[in-house]
Amino acid sequence: MTPDVRAVHSGARVPTGPDSGAQAVLRSRAEAEAYVASVCFKHGPPRLVGAELEWLLHPAGDPHAPVDLATLVAALGPHTPSCLDPRSPATTLPAGSAVTVEPGGQVEIASPPLPDIGALTAALDSDSRALHERLAGHGLVALPRAADGARPPHRLLDLPRYRAMEHAFDRIGPYGRSGMCATAAVQVCLDPGEEDALVHRWTALHALGPVLMAAFANSPRLHGRRTGWKSSRMAAWLALDPVRTAPPRAVDLADPATGWARRVLDTPLLCLRRPEGSWSAPAGVTFADWIAGALTPAPTTDDLDYHVTTMFPPVRPHGHVEVRYIDMQPGRRWAVPVAVVAALVAEPVVTDRVLEVCEPTAGRWESGARHGLADRVLARAATRLFDLACSRMPAVGASPWVVDLLGEHIERYVLRGRCPADDPDPADGPALRSPVPSAESEGRTA
Repeated sequence: MTPDVRAVHSGARVPTGPDSGAQAVLRSRAEAEAYVASVCFKHGPPRLVGAELEWLLHPAGDPHAPVDLATLVAALGPHTPSCLDPRSPATTLPAGSAVTVEPGGQVEIASPPLPDIGALTAALDSDSRALHERLAGHGLVALPRAADGARPPHRLLDLPRYRAMEHAFDRIGPYGRSGMCATAAVQVCLDPGEEDALVHRWTALHALGPVLMAAFANSPRLHGRRTGWKSSRMAAWLALDPVRTAPPRAVDLADPATGWARRVLDTPLLCLRRPEGSWSAPAGVTFADWIAGALTPAPTTDDLDYHVTTMFPPVRPHGHVEVRYIDMQPGRRWAVPVAVVAALVAEPVVTDRVLEVCEPTAGRWESGARHGLADRVLARAATRLFDLACSRMPAVGASPWVVDLLGEHIERYVLRGRCPADDPDPADGPALRSPVPSAESEGRTA
């Protein structure tokens, strides 16, 4: 289910197409759109689930100190990605999770696809323990938040992909460096489902976004200050390059494959892989422009596969579907959003209920990121959705410890209109001016 994330980081080919050995030259927009639609939405029964977990790190006892790359590589040992150490075997963790390192030194594990939530959470629990034991042995510990509340953004990895991304995002504003280098998420990976149910499932995953983002918001501080947002992580991602990070338009939800293919082709290139030198792409040149002759030589399906990896919307189709709108949670609580998302789209009858409950919350992405469950519209929906998710835990094979954590989250946060960002933090100070301009004019907490 999950793509070869290590290949994405290194710039190697990402085999997503029906023939992973082919690199066909793309001669027309129609040909490219048909390719995107075919490889990004692979139809079939929704049998598998996976997840990717990211953690921000700091030296034990000093959250203001930077992570040393050599120390991180030593801690990861044989699991070090080959892009950081070409001699590394880059082995998976004991339960099969692949290890990658994000631009700011965040460590990520990506599970293999598994048949139910019980198997998935058991594998991730085992692998996360193994990972953090290795990190602790070299004096590195994880932050309990989804954004770095103490340090300025700093790109630790000096790879051409990330240099080009930083250069492109800097043309837009300061948020790219924050999103790339100072945030961490829980990403849930799911099968898109059968073709006749795709629109239903795709729409439900987006409808859940504002509510679940608010319920799991866990990043009230960023770069040494309170931002005024409950999810500073999501605020940064929504602002850093909206053409590639914003939720889709309502019209594109009605035809996911066509809408996504159109968006991919109309999004400017973020980086342009070259054998040597800079990967920076000319400003404003879209993939469609490349096909039309703006750059030479003509692009291939390989280039298009790679371009898709530079799209970062709240839900991204990539053969499987990646749900990207949830903040990382402290401790083992990452298991709660993984189980909740999987449960709420597991069956059509449940998805019908999700769409009904979420109808009043449509479009409240910014309010969810800013206010969490202090937005009363989102809070009312969250109470009903979490009750529904609880009732579906046996059906998705959730283990008792996951069910217990879910119950704790409901009691501690959902029923009280709170989210993890509302928990006390010793570093909290007075709220400062928000780093992201508001696009909403009213109704945030109505």
